[in-house]
Amino acid sequence: MFDKGKYLVEVLPYIKKFFNKTIVIKYGGSAMIEEDLKNSFSKDVSLLKYVGINPIVVHGGGPEIGATLKKLNMESKFHKGLRITDENTMEVVVMVLAGKINKEIVLKINKNGAKAVGISGVDASIVEAKKKLMEDVDLGLVGDVEKINPSILKHLSEAGYIPVVAPIGVDDEGRRYNINADSVASSIAISLKAEKLIFLTDSDGVLDKNGNLTSSIPINKVDELIDNGTISGGMIPKIISSKEAIVNGVKKVHIINGKKMHSLLEEIFTQSGIGTEIYEES
Repeated sequence: MFDKGKYLVEVLPYIKKFFNKTIVIKYGGSAMIEEDLKNSFSKDVSLLKYVGINPIVVHGGGPEIGATLKKLNMESKFHKGLRITDENTMEVVVMVLAGKINKEIVLKINKNGAKAVGISGVDASIVEAKKKLMEDVDLGLVGDVEKINPSILKHLSEAGYIPVVAPIGVDDEGRRYNINADSVASSIAISLKAEKLIFLTDSDGVLDKNGNLTSSIPINKVDELIDNGTISGGMIPKIISSKEAIVNGVKKVHIINGKKMHSLLEEIFTQSGIGTEIYEES
């Protein structure tokens, strides 16, 4: 028989450990699409705030952008997994990310009793960006993070709000850039010296060549695992962002399956956790 009281007591040390600490959550994949998972995520984030943890949410939205472009009879073009973003495409990116998706996330969190505020990296120049340069193609208005200005995120968290950030950056000439959400989440976590950076994905974490979950990876093993093909495809940018975050002061990074209900709480409030943890060996 499940002992609810015992479970609740076991959670207490983690509430104490992470009280008033910042946890950056990259929200993406099926957890942003399926209604039950969206509600689960919103409840989990609200609970974190209620017990004194400071969550900051950075969200993606690639599939929604693609669907909207299709409705507008605009072609989606990609190069090495990056959306080529001309001026017209950028208008759609801003509309979908900073408008539709961002406000839907805010609405669901607020509905669960917490106070979320939706912003983009353009607001208060949170994300200073530069054009992403590639030798073989012009990606248009695709950017890299140059600098994070986190003061507004700190103010919102301290005032009891949950910042929800759309991954759009701006340069010093006022040009907006479409930026990879993993990179924005990692950069924000670094700027705030976050206790944790958590990536919600559609997989259980990093799987070995036999399909078994790798529960923990020290950062000095990351390059080897990429070189031998253990880490491949869409997991590579997440792992690279994870390594960069750890090197620059984030305590731990976790890659977890957002398709599992309340996976966020299970990662934070249990000894075993779930998914893959990336860390620096002491």
